[in-house]
Amino acid sequence: MRGRQTGGEALADGLLRWNVDTVFGLPGVHLDHFFDALYGRRDRIRLYHTRHEQGAAYMAFGYAAATGRPGVFTVVPGPGLLNSGAALATAYACSAPVLCLTTTVSWPMVDRQYGALHEIPDQSGLLRGLTKWSARVEHPAAVPEYLDEAFRQMTGGRPRPVALELPPEVLGQVAPMPDGRAGAVASPAPDEDLIEEAAKRLARAKSPVIVVGGGAQHAGEAVRRLAEAVQAPVISRLMGRGILSSRHDLSLPACAAGDVWKNADVVVGIGTRLQQLREWGADDELAVVRIDLDPAEMHRVKAPTVGIVADAADATAALADRLRGIEVTVRSNYAAVKAAFREEIAKTLAPQMAWLEALRAAMPDDGVIVEDLTQVSYGARVDFPVYTPRSYLSSGYQGTLGCGFATALGAQAALPGRKVVAICGDGGFMYNVQELATAAQHGLGVVALVFNDGYFGNVRVIQKRWYGERYIGATLENPDFCALARSFGVQAERITEPRELPDALERAFASAAAAVIEIPFDIDDMPWVWDYLIPRRLRP
Repeated sequence: MRGRQTGGEALADGLLRWNVDTVFGLPGVHLDHFFDALYGRRDRIRLYHTRHEQGAAYMAFGYAAATGRPGVFTVVPGPGLLNSGAALATAYACSAPVLCLTTTVSWPMVDRQYGALHEIPDQSGLLRGLTKWSARVEHPAAVPEYLDEAFRQMTGGRPRPVALELPPEVLGQVAPMPDGRAGAVASPAPDEDLIEEAAKRLARAKSPVIVVGGGAQHAGEAVRRLAEAVQAPVISRLMGRGILSSRHDLSLPACAAGDVWKNADVVVGIGTRLQQLREWGADDELAVVRIDLDPAEMHRVKAPTVGIVADAADATAALADRLRGIEVTVRSNYAAVKAAFREEIAKTLAPQMAWLEALRAAMPDDGVIVEDLTQVSYGARVDFPVYTPRSYLSSGYQGTLGCGFATALGAQAALPGRKVVAICGDGGFMYNVQELATAAQHGLGVVALVFNDGYFGNVRVIQKRWYGERYIGATLENPDFCALARSFGVQAERITEPRELPDALERAFASAAAAVIEIPFDIDDMPWVWDYLIPRRLRP
């Protein structure tokens, strides 16, 4: 037993037990006891308080996405929790370990519909729909047990967000506290027979291909060894960028992999939902090997030929070991395929790629790019070279407009020595523009590139292309972004040409403080990027 503590103190000590040193959040009356406990531990837990609950939750997501470690945020119940919902949904889509700590209305009023402050119907049901696991703690002495289970659920198997509801009375009451136990959850060992079967199929393959996703971010070395052993190209869309450096001859942008997929006889999916099976097509000539911690993913699209439920690094390393020294009879020049593709998009997507080439040239190899949803970011999805894991952050299939800047702040909080740049549009940037205050107050040196076209740009290009230029709801009235940034104490400048970007970034990085670089452009001059991004059937 730990002696007598409030539930809030037990919660804070439990976070320390799990090596959490950073919490994002906003205070409120329901959380007072927890924040008071954080005050007593402020030398060991840093609190980043934001200007909106959405910003806090996205920062926790950015922290988790950039590191693989749990990102923790705390918000009041009801409207505070609802404000954080888009970020929780994003963390779920991106398999990010995020812990939401929230409360309920006053305990005697829970589920009574009295109209208590911040009450919403079935808050627990809401959390169940947004998380992998959630629970409500009903006694302060139960806090250590429930917190330990939350971490086990969040980090065991497929990582995804979890949530705890802690009524204010539970946080404030004093009780004898049992000891909690922190400890990593062991992953299942790869089945040796399945590894052997997968190795035999790859050894016979004429045109193998490897697809990696976010679940393989920690498996880069094993992926490289496997790819080199069988001379298979490694492709990814968003979550797997940088697992194999874009400099490697076998690293191939997904948008350049059409012919590869058409001709493949074995595909190895590692830590990925492998939606190519559904979108690009799969026939009886394509053997499917899957490596994933989540057994539910195995049969979601197509039953695999070989399905290995295991940690991506462990299983991929075991497979690479079995194939060491294999004699490869068929080799393709994927470096030439990649070079030809880049030459093509330099012409067809010239405006987007000019900015992206300038950005890549100005960023260190381990610099972190966070994409929001804007035309230049869509160009980055087509091909932006990424050299290290967890250095290209995205909202994945959730596509949450406005996530970029606050997510980048969380990544910067997690990685204070790294350069972090958010690619934003004017529409999305305004979703969390208030977090400029958070960047300034907490010394977070994120650089926001704000591409300002005066529209919700993608809405405009779709209405132009598909709806006969019947424009509605797309035009924006924007502030002077540079003046707005300076009013928060954030440096800002405006540039108009890609050649100006490297110097502007150098000035921003030199200050180590937050910066906004506004880039005006004409959306109608941007080429249609979706021919590369909209999936198309490649096999029957």
